[in-house]
Amino acid sequence: MNEDEAAAEADNGPYDVSGDCRYPQFLTSTAVGKPDGSTGIPAPVTGHEGSWAPDGLTYYGGDLAHFQYVAVDMTDPTEPKLIATFNTGLGVGPPYANAHGLSISEDGNRAYFVTAVYSSFVDLTSLGNPDVVPNNGLIIADVSEIQARTPNPKVRIVGKLLWRDGKAAQHTINVKIRGKPYIIFVDEGGSGGNTPAGWHAACAAGLPAWPYARIIDISDETKPKIVSRLMLEVEDPTNCSMVLPDLVGRASFTYGSHYCSVDNRKNATTLACGYFNSGIRVFDIRDPRRPKEIAYYNPAGTTTPSPGSNHLRPGGWVAGGPDWCTAQVHLDAQRGTLWTTCQDNGLLVLKFEHGVWPFEDSRTPPGQQN
Repeated sequence: MNEDEAAAEADNGPYDVSGDCRYPQFLTSTAVGKPDGSTGIPAPVTGHEGSWAPDGLTYYGGDLAHFQYVAVDMTDPTEPKLIATFNTGLGVGPPYANAHGLSISEDGNRAYFVTAVYSSFVDLTSLGNPDVVPNNGLIIADVSEIQARTPNPKVRIVGKLLWRDGKAAQHTINVKIRGKPYIIFVDEGGSGGNTPAGWHAACAAGLPAWPYARIIDISDETKPKIVSRLMLEVEDPTNCSMVLPDLVGRASFTYGSHYCSVDNRKNATTLACGYFNSGIRVFDIRDPRRPKEIAYYNPAGTTTPSPGSNHLRPGGWVAGGPDWCTAQVHLDAQRGTLWTTCQDNGLLVLKFEHGVWPFEDSRTPPGQQN
């Protein structure tokens, strides 16, 4: 959703929500195709995850089918045009790093891409080998030529940060905390990916088997550095022996992170995340080097399957087991509430107890949470 343009991007094309947002108006479903804006092959685009430039004129998407990011001109949302494609350089061959989510700087000149290694491409035999160069992590790219609509625009990598203690990189949020620039980075897979074999291999290597969010200092964008990891106790590799028996018969995701949001990207104080079976987790990030968990919510398990729930995939839902909380979280500082959805319980509107939130300097302006 882009607030400035009152436009929303879905799997099948853009919608106009400038009128009655209860009734979005479908605009078009167009094969943006070739870089010159015409349709069809040889440059097909398959959508999955994406983000708008803040001015609402460019939509960036992660195209997993073709291991690339794409930039689409949305100046006329009824006639979107493909203007650039970008590959991180770490796919499409070995080591098979792919695209996924991203965020764009306020001026539209920087993209904070991820390079994601999915389970089927994880070498479980080398997880603990320090000589193996990791390929999952953050890519900071100069997209100023796309923003300026330079003909045949080029995307240039400015900085990158890769790690072994996470896979299936999910998305980024570019924020400022006390005036300093950071990236909130979320992985979707643990060190061995999202399979039981991967969990066991990660634990054997002394690495986290389930993913979490992390905070990255980008004051020097050529040398980004991790300043903290928002790891739950269940994700601490020292607790593997207690956690693995709990997951017999499960197939994917379980206790790890998926989507996170902040209260205000321009002055972030709070981070709220959906951590699959670990529920909703809320952190105080005013000191980004020492984030603190301040609240959580685990919705009740359901005893019958919920129609349409993504939790119903094989090895996911079990009667009475914990729900999957995978959606974006939205904070409301004025009311002291949080709203989100979980796969089986649907829409949840939650209120913080004991006055733990909002903080005095917490604000939740529209369009500034993720």
